[in-house]
Amino acid sequence: MTTRPPQELPVAVTLTVALALPLVWRRRAPLTVFGAVAAAAFVQWLTGVQLPADIALLVALYTVAANSSRRGTLVAGAIVEGGALLACLRWATQGAFLTLFVAVTAMVVAAAVLGMNVRTTRAYLAALEERAARLEQQQDQQARLAVAEERTRITREMHDIVSHNLSVMVALTDAAVYAQHRSPDKATTAMLQISETGRQALTDMRRSLGILRAGDPDAERHPLPGIAQLEALADQMCAAGLPTGLEVQGGHTHIPATAQLTVYRLVQEALTNTLKHTPTGTHAKVRIRCSTETVTVDVTDSGPCPPLPGATPSGHGIPGMRERAAVYGGKLQAGPLPGGGWGVHTRLFLGRDGAASA
Repeated sequence: MTTRPPQELPVAVTLTVALALPLVWRRRAPLTVFGAVAAAAFVQWLTGVQLPADIALLVALYTVAANSSRRGTLVAGAIVEGGALLACLRWATQGAFLTLFVAVTAMVVAAAVLGMNVRTTRAYLAALEERAARLEQQQDQQARLAVAEERTRITREMHDIVSHNLSVMVALTDAAVYAQHRSPDKATTAMLQISETGRQALTDMRRSLGILRAGDPDAERHPLPGIAQLEALADQMCAAGLPTGLEVQGGHTHIPATAQLTVYRLVQEALTNTLKHTPTGTHAKVRIRCSTETVTVDVTDSGPCPPLPGATPSGHGIPGMRERAAVYGGKLQAGPLPGGGWGVHTRLFLGRDGAASA
């Protein structure tokens, strides 16, 4: 243990406090604290008093390297290195200058490097946290978009299902009421068709809402509508009072189920509009042309031209049809035909392996 003369004790205590006390605020103001510690160390060198508290310079340098810029770290490191050189010149014993200077320089470099590593690690972790927050935000946005798209899909499906089946049921009910006295057998047949249409509507609604399970018996009785079910749809429209012809050209087995469902819904909505907005005696014609890469849909009727007052289809039907066609890159055309009647035309484009092109 080194003993000091009594006259050096007040100076030693004062310098020790001046070196150590500023470190309390080193994280709040690293450069200011480093300046205060460096000034105290310089006063110590001028007075010629050696103190263990000189380690405060390394602590202050580490704090500057961990919390300040690279330029500030270089300046602080140069100051400490200059102080180390002065200290070694003054207090190194004969022949030990180089060894002592190398050892002190190594400690200075180690303090600076450790501080810079801490700063780099903090910056890396902050970048990771920011990226994680950004990814979480993007996932939330994608989830909200997916929910909105699903709601739109369900709304479109429910509109087509309810509009079509209610229109058919109303037409069949009118026919049953008209025939109940003159032809009871036809009235009974119409009522049975109303019942089957209602069951089909309930099944389609449950399927659209995701309630129907794969193993449900109704799923086998009422498969997902597609091109193969257009014949049954035409028969249903005929029973409701709209004679409908169907022509399907080309094979459709390669067309994916989602595209076939789109074709079915387009035809269903077009025929429903015809049923609702044209007088008795109107005929409808459905033409489907399937190829490897496209599906063309044409639905025409022989309604009056110009249409009856208030008979122009409105609401969400045609916009919904355009949305369905747009999913497969198609542009839907709907309007009066030059020779009379109403026509709906679109062409759906299929990507590779029958997938929808974006």
